[in-house]
Amino acid sequence: MTTTTTEHSRPYTHSDLPHLMGRMTGDEKHGPAATSTLDVLWVLYDRVLRVGPERMDDPERDRFLLSKGHGPMAYYAVLAAKGFVPVEWLPGFGSYDSPLGHHPDRVLVPGAEIGSGSLGHGLPIAVGTALGLRAQGRTAPRVWVLVGDAELDEGSNHEAIAFAGPAGLDRLHTVVVDNSSASHARPGGIAARFEAAGWSAVTVDGRDHAALYAAFTAPHPGRPQVVVARVEPKSA
Repeated sequence: MTTTTTEHSRPYTHSDLPHLMGRMTGDEKHGPAATSTLDVLWVLYDRVLRVGPERMDDPERDRFLLSKGHGPMAYYAVLAAKGFVPVEWLPGFGSYDSPLGHHPDRVLVPGAEIGSGSLGHGLPIAVGTALGLRAQGRTAPRVWVLVGDAELDEGSNHEAIAFAGPAGLDRLHTVVVDNSSASHARPGGIAARFEAAGWSAVTVDGRDHAALYAAFTAPHPGRPQVVVARVEPKSA
């Protein structure tokens, strides 16, 4: 799941990600949105997801859906570090002829399962994906979706949350990156909203790799899972 280039002779690590993100110098207006997801994305792709450049068409692969598609620099950096896209693509980020747009396009970006950017779409698509895999009798693939806390202001997410719990979609995992940018408060916090709908829920430090890994791999039989990853508040 790693790659090398002519200028980089060892596998990329987490410490290389700032350098990879630094290659993307286009006119990007969502820097905090990118950096807020960096550790979550790294732990998932490095230690949890059963995906890789060699199995992008494998029907038994895990599915990762980036719903928080604005500010995708961290996503592109991790995809480059893991060999899905060439590192040489990064400097062209956001340019007219680059496949790496300001919102990921599943047709142009190897490894991207959905085109994203319109908030509130990823979790409903993830629910549909989990249902589709269940209908096909595929019990091995897991479905992961990453959303932002502000994205939960969109009602479409709450319809998906309300459906997935009673449906017992235990192959469905949602990661909410919470950088305190939501407009509407929720009694009891984000995790409580999911728990009320029958989800397994845990809240962790979104910069703590050990805590993230433990949460991502915790058993939750018969229920979908949400991990709320708290990071530093978004600056103005």
